[in-house]
Amino acid sequence: MIRLFFLLPIVMCAIWWWYLDDKGYSLKEGLRGFIYILSFNAVLILFLVMMIWVTH
Repeated sequence: MIRLFFLLPIVMCAIWWWYLDDKGYSLKEGLRGFIYILSFNAVLILFLVMMIWVTH
């Protein structure tokens, strides 16, 4: 399962990119969304890794 953690931000960014493209926005206009996605995923992955480490 740990091997697949890197897929979460990739999938979420791909969905956000698709949304921006579908609505006619540029990537520059959606940059804040990418930052939010990456920071959310970083916190989530760190939390999950910490939980695995604590319960190991």
